[in-house]
Amino acid sequence: MEKKTQTEIEAAVFRRLLAHFDSRKDVQNIDLMNLAGFCRNCLSKWYVAEADERQQAINYEQAREIVYGMPYDEWKEKYQLESTPEQLAAFNANKKK
Repeated sequence: MEKKTQTEIEAAVFRRLLAHFDSRKDVQNIDLMNLAGFCRNCLSKWYVAEADERQQAINYEQAREIVYGMPYDEWKEKYQLESTPEQLAAFNANKKK
């Protein structure tokens, strides 16, 4: 596979991932962390890091807006729920591994 084609496919997959996350606002970041070890915030941090490697200026809040599809504070207000004791226990147990 040509590198250009691979990059186009990877970009399309990333856009589909973001669209999937957008359609599943019911899935909380702590759920993602507990099941997959990464969340929307991790994607935002990775976005900033990759942009930085390419000398592209983008800050964390800008990256979060790309990943969340809106400003993070707005997403948090509309969709973020309080973590349950079970979610927090699983998160803390995973951190110790």
